[in-house]
Amino acid sequence: MFKKILVANRGEIACRVMRTAKAMGIKTVAVYSDADSRSPHVLMADEAVRLGPAPAADSYLKAELILLAAKETGADCIHPGYGFLSERESFALACAEAGIAFVGPPPAAIAAMGDKIESKKLAKAAGVNVVPGYLGEIDSTDHAVEIAGGIGYPVMMKASAGGGGKGMRLAYSEQDVREGFEATKREGLASFGDDRVFIEKFIESPRHIEIQLIGDQHGNIVYLNERECSIQRRHQKVVEEAPSPFVTPKMRKAMGEQAVALARAVGYYSAGTVELIVSGADTTGEGFYFLEMNTRLQVEHPVTEEITGLDLVELMIRVAAGEPLGFSQDDVKLNGWSIENRVYAEDPYRGFLPSIGRLVRYNPPETSPLPRAGGAGGGHAFSSNATVAYDVGASPPPSPLPLAGGGAAEPRVRVDDGVREGGEVSMFYDPMIAKLITWAPTRDAAIAAQIAALDAFELEGPGNNIDFLSAIMQHPRFQSGALTTGFIAEEYPDGFHGAPADAELLKTLAAVAAFAATAEADRARRIDGQLGKRLRPPADWSVTIDKVDHAVIVSTDGIMVDGEELDLSLEYTPGDRMVVADGHGVDGDEHLTIRIAKARAGFKLTTRGASHVARVLPARVAPYTAHMIEKVAPDLSKFLICPMPGLLVRLDVAAGDKVEAGQPLAVVEAMKMENILRAEKTGTVKSVAAKTGDSLAVDQVILELD
Repeated sequence: MFKKILVANRGEIACRVMRTAKAMGIKTVAVYSDADSRSPHVLMADEAVRLGPAPAADSYLKAELILLAAKETGADCIHPGYGFLSERESFALACAEAGIAFVGPPPAAIAAMGDKIESKKLAKAAGVNVVPGYLGEIDSTDHAVEIAGGIGYPVMMKASAGGGGKGMRLAYSEQDVREGFEATKREGLASFGDDRVFIEKFIESPRHIEIQLIGDQHGNIVYLNERECSIQRRHQKVVEEAPSPFVTPKMRKAMGEQAVALARAVGYYSAGTVELIVSGADTTGEGFYFLEMNTRLQVEHPVTEEITGLDLVELMIRVAAGEPLGFSQDDVKLNGWSIENRVYAEDPYRGFLPSIGRLVRYNPPETSPLPRAGGAGGGHAFSSNATVAYDVGASPPPSPLPLAGGGAAEPRVRVDDGVREGGEVSMFYDPMIAKLITWAPTRDAAIAAQIAALDAFELEGPGNNIDFLSAIMQHPRFQSGALTTGFIAEEYPDGFHGAPADAELLKTLAAVAAFAATAEADRARRIDGQLGKRLRPPADWSVTIDKVDHAVIVSTDGIMVDGEELDLSLEYTPGDRMVVADGHGVDGDEHLTIRIAKARAGFKLTTRGASHVARVLPARVAPYTAHMIEKVAPDLSKFLICPMPGLLVRLDVAAGDKVEAGQPLAVVEAMKMENILRAEKTGTVKSVAAKTGDSLAVDQVILELD
């Protein structure tokens, strides 16, 4: 077994690998860029080595620096995590040449399956169904237009070496191809060092389902059930779950066996994922097509760990050390249901624009240690929190250990992250802040656990998508399992404006706001040095939420809202950031967690996927608000404003040019993604305030129209 492991990555996946390595008794080495010098993965490691400046091209993508760090620290293996160098054949070969074990598949398998074009050719030759498309070299934009027309719209343009939603464009027309082909090439080159693009038919209303594989160097390969990753935005996964609500046991077996056969054809070992496009309209279970194979550990691997009780990182390390898996396909279990939500630094209320900055507050929900089942040997049962002592020389047990408690187990919460309060979300890397994972005996219970955990997730500073994730969890279509990759576009065509709140929830929030206002008033009246007698806090309040007025009475006997007494149990002390309410207006006997913050003339209450600003005034004062003058927002439609911090990579117009509504004006790169900025109206460019290559701040003016 290895003595020291270098993790060639950053953030949550670096922390994730190190937790398992430490539990196995293996010393850890971190690498970092200047932007990550005080990041949690650096502080967690036994040793840390600086790579270079913040841009990935100057640090995490420098294979020679990583290998030098491994040699200088005496690391005998390297785990690449995901992204960066994880799917580069050249890096795996360089590790082998340096005599350092690569914790991943063999270089030949990476070359065969990591290249999206070649992997499709191999899959087709092996008799695997593939989506119709063009796998040859595409010479130019005109050539791309010709190919797309031959396949038939809509088509998907993908960077050959792409992954993680980067380097992908959907085209419904020739104009979309002409606008997106070069951008796809640039994104592929910038993110993966490869500008080749392939085009394939886009299956409308598809489901994205993938099979997790694990194999050893002795010819043993098993599939660890499936994951559904259909909830995506811009081809970036947002929600993942295991198992899939669509897959039957017969379908699971067929997909798994096909994935294993494909892996055998290329001599695969270690962890890998075969991604499939599945037709949701085909109820026979035969309408699935090979999409690509990711020759690495997936971001969403925790949901597989939760339903199987296996630690995939530990298995990868043991396989790299030459150990056999120690279990067969028949030993793989499927216990309960697990859901993962990706918490991103993006603002759903502003069109999901990337957000950066300091994590002013970061307090994830409390996690639940995974009970370990009894049994002999070191074990593979996964725990996100517990520290377990391993015999690093021991062989793994003959089969996975089932989760303790069986079907009667209580729901669990797990958070995989690599940030801390006070840290920075940088513009140089992926915007994911954390992964929130829940497990429960049933899908409904796992969803309910997600909703409760998201309510309790405190995150302030950069914009984030916590409200949006909660809205998805509550959506009737999601809860029914009727998913497609178009879910977000179909259910939120006009953008996200917060999850809808029913009348009972709004009454509960009105009661909480009035109760908090009473507590604040009671504290204010107790301040020493006030003239006259101490006043009693108001009992009658007017609370306005979502433009609806509620009459609230707070007394020692209880709380009445609009003449109805609410049986609420809650506690609030001025300064509290969270209130937990139980009783009438709350679902069943469940607790309702509400994040509360003081706002002008009231409070901002956040729960169940939306923030509600409650204006709270004494009932005798409220009528006078009708005489207040409303402030009119200025007209900014004549300005092209940068919606997020980023780099201006292209400017398509100059002063004096005439533009039409919807015409592309500029391209801003942020979080490794290119964003096209278009004209909101027809006009003439009056002045240009920025130039190509400028680093822009959020809301910075790029140009002005007459």
